[in-house]
Amino acid sequence: MPRLFRNRAILAKTEVTYGTDAAPTGAANAMQMTNVVFNPSVGEEVSRDLVVPYMGHQGVILVGTYATLAGEVEIAGSGTPGTPPAYGPLLRACGLAEVVAAGADVTYTPVSGGQEAVSIRFNADGVQHVLLGSRGTFTLNLTPKQIPRFAFTFTGLLGTISDAALPTIDLAKFITPVVVNKANTTFSLHGLAGACEGVTMDIANQIEPRFLIGHESIQQVDRQMTGSAIMEAVSLATKNWFEIAHTHALGALAATHGVTAGNIVEFAAPSVQIGRPTMGETQRILNNTLPLMFKTIAGNDEFTITVK
Repeated sequence: MPRLFRNRAILAKTEVTYGTDAAPTGAANAMQMTNVVFNPSVGEEVSRDLVVPYMGHQGVILVGTYATLAGEVEIAGSGTPGTPPAYGPLLRACGLAEVVAAGADVTYTPVSGGQEAVSIRFNADGVQHVLLGSRGTFTLNLTPKQIPRFAFTFTGLLGTISDAALPTIDLAKFITPVVVNKANTTFSLHGLAGACEGVTMDIANQIEPRFLIGHESIQQVDRQMTGSAIMEAVSLATKNWFEIAHTHALGALAATHGVTAGNIVEFAAPSVQIGRPTMGETQRILNNTLPLMFKTIAGNDEFTITVK
């Protein structure tokens, strides 16, 4: 029987000890993702380049082998204020600390040390790939008339690859998202809550596989968060984006998606610098595309995700 592309399952669980299998289960740790791309073998190839008196390929030796998993998760709450969303372990493995305020909200803020990791199981219709010590990065998109999503990319050390039955999964913790529109979404940048055609944010974690004598790991070694906002053009008296960019002025970004308790996600950044604005049009209406740089104030405070 052929193995079917449709029959895939993804599990992820935060590791207690780095690189030690956290043993995620379908009942407790299933991830609901879309646009998934799994690469089971990534690394380098070393050529031997032997001197011999004839032509022909000598083959290579595969070294520093790891795996990657990319996929998108819908941006929504957990259903209950103060309960972490089902995708919380993925945010934690992208260098964010999780703080739970019972009955109120769950806050995710960046850290610069002690980043957590997840164990991942990717089952492709009966063949299971285990990734250990997985860390990653993500982007997010708020685009009108679309479902908002986190786009994750994880890098993990190779665990076992084996025949294993597809797990029975429980996705009840993933609640239905709402689309991005005027009713569900608010956005302001440097104090202007004008018409916005879309905003993207990229945490831009630098993820490095480390293969040394006596040590193998996946490390997050830097973070340079950027983004972009497309704002409907306004008069200079309303908001002079060119002056703001040229004077390197800093201002806040605030976005809220969702209006019902248990399904609200907020994004906040207190110190955003605007890059060089460009001019364009959509539906014959002028707009400005604004590059965003998320700066820190005292450290690890350039942005916050709050689920409530």
